[in-house]
Amino acid sequence: MKKAIEFYQNKLGFTITHQEGNPIEMAIIERDGASIFLVENDDRNLAEGTSLRIEVEGVEELYAEFQAKGEDIVHPKGKLETKPWGSKEFSVLDLAGVCIAFYEFVELD
Repeated sequence: MKKAIEFYQNKLGFTITHQEGNPIEMAIIERDGASIFLVENDDRNLAEGTSLRIEVEGVEELYAEFQAKGEDIVHPKGKLETKPWGSKEFSVLDLAGVCIAFYEFVELD
């Protein structure tokens, strides 16, 4: 959990708003109105089969923020692109293998 919290704070810019346990077993992290509950779980297969989508305003700016950190935060197959269903998005994998897509709907031509 400690490493997961550090990833979300240092890499993705979330702030921890609540935690339980010593050592931590559950934490709530937030950024720009989005809340994620992190829960201790030893089943990596469960995490690797999980994905979530977070709608944002300014997806291009967020993408640039992550790229500017000079690290491999964005998944190699999750670069910023406009999808056929009308969202511009990119993906990140957290340390447990959870896929997080940050997206914003755009007008299609």
